[in-house]
Amino acid sequence: MIRPNKSDNATIAENRLAGSMLIEERQNQQNEFRNEPMRDFSDKQQRDSFSKAINKSTINSVRFIDEVQAIKLIDAAESSFEFWRSIAVYQRAAKLLRAAEIIRQSRDYLSGIIIKESGKVWREADADVCEAIDFLQFYARCAVEMSLPEKLGSYPGELNEHWGEPRGITVVISPWNFPLAIATGMVAAALVTGNPVILKPAEQTSYIAKILVDFMHQAGVPRQVLLFAPGVGETVGAALVKDPRVATIAFTGSKEVGLDIIRTAYDTQSNQSIVKRVISEMGGKNAIIVDDSADLDQAVIGVRSSAFDFSGQKCSACSRCIVHKEIYDQFVNRLVASTKTLIVGDPMEPGTDVGPLIDEAAAGKVKHYVEVGKKEGKLAIGLNVPDGLEDRVGKPYVAPHIYTGINQNHKIANEEVFGPVLAIIKADSFEHALKIANATNYKLTGGVFSRKPSNLKLAKEKFRVGNLYINRSITGALVSRQPFGGFGLSGVGEKAGGAYYLRQFTVPRVCTENTMRRGFAPELKD
Repeated sequence: MIRPNKSDNATIAENRLAGSMLIEERQNQQNEFRNEPMRDFSDKQQRDSFSKAINKSTINSVRFIDEVQAIKLIDAAESSFEFWRSIAVYQRAAKLLRAAEIIRQSRDYLSGIIIKESGKVWREADADVCEAIDFLQFYARCAVEMSLPEKLGSYPGELNEHWGEPRGITVVISPWNFPLAIATGMVAAALVTGNPVILKPAEQTSYIAKILVDFMHQAGVPRQVLLFAPGVGETVGAALVKDPRVATIAFTGSKEVGLDIIRTAYDTQSNQSIVKRVISEMGGKNAIIVDDSADLDQAVIGVRSSAFDFSGQKCSACSRCIVHKEIYDQFVNRLVASTKTLIVGDPMEPGTDVGPLIDEAAAGKVKHYVEVGKKEGKLAIGLNVPDGLEDRVGKPYVAPHIYTGINQNHKIANEEVFGPVLAIIKADSFEHALKIANATNYKLTGGVFSRKPSNLKLAKEKFRVGNLYINRSITGALVSRQPFGGFGLSGVGEKAGGAYYLRQFTVPRVCTENTMRRGFAPELKD
């Protein structure tokens, strides 16, 4: 077991800060959480400063580990559990707050790493860093409040209290599409609730994950409490998931991998002391409904950004647009015209709207669905990739494609593409549109553009998605404001960025005490 030392103990400043948080939360439950503001790139000063910072960003290679080394990390995490769980929650929370400040001071430099490693454009990379800061600050706040025992009822002579304690070793398997934000959220939630963490990032974005771990260590999280496990998912990830000492697995990624993790995790071994918990955020086949009353100026921009931001590489992206027959042609024409204005370019350039795909495997899958769309429907528009762009950037591209004449039985309307490919489906009525929208097994995000109160009410009642957006884009959920997560085959677990997310990393306990004790002698010493 590791022992606390001077560098691991919370500083006086940490204690004061975290203690003031505890007092504030107890006295003012309505204190509003504020998200980290994103850069305003219309401001030349911010634009120039950001450009200078990202051009200084560098990416270093990360040496992958093997299965044997992965098991050694579990050994280290196991030895640190009792120490870390005994640390006061406000001290753990203070380390998250310190990490948030470290990231804030380096946020543009981190954005540059994200741009170069994942291909995100400026605004997407900046939003990724802001969300990481939000997760750290919000979960620090939630953990302090959640740590207070909850009194259950009021009964004479009896005291009932409910609280949670850490579950144990947590394996975090994070994705490449939000390489800093999602990794930070899952790691922070597990750490602040008292669990040692092993972070296994996506192979494509291991360097930004390494920087996160380094920053968390700099903020005071002991090295044996947060461990870094870069490696191949099929080997290192599988070894971590299978080990009987792991209590919790937090995963974000594809449906296929997520379901495989769930199957493996719930195959309980004879030497296992706890049933593993899997928190799995998987995929989506998300739809936006545009009815005949919609503000088309608003709907066109909302659908376009939802479908093509970050080249559609978001689990929340719109890949189906269901349009009322009365405005179908008008909407399609306007969406096509708007899509033509998008700039496919180098993500390091401020004017780029659509950047590259993450790697050749992803590009191959998207190109396959581009051909499927041509067979199943009509290509309304397919933007071109400028000559020489792929060689210059070093990543593959597929430009935005829109298909019309698609019905709900087509492959392109049911299978997750994870790229800039949009299928447009015609609906006879709003009820018909809802039926089409609900036809897939994915239940992640959805949107409605309508000015009819009756249709909006119906959508809230019958549009089966975890996150429903009305008269706005369906991507860009903010911590605390839009806790994120779906159901069906889109995932299992509480919503990330919400107040209940942390409870998944704890074991609930209840204590019942008889307070009418004969012969009670409080003056007696232990």
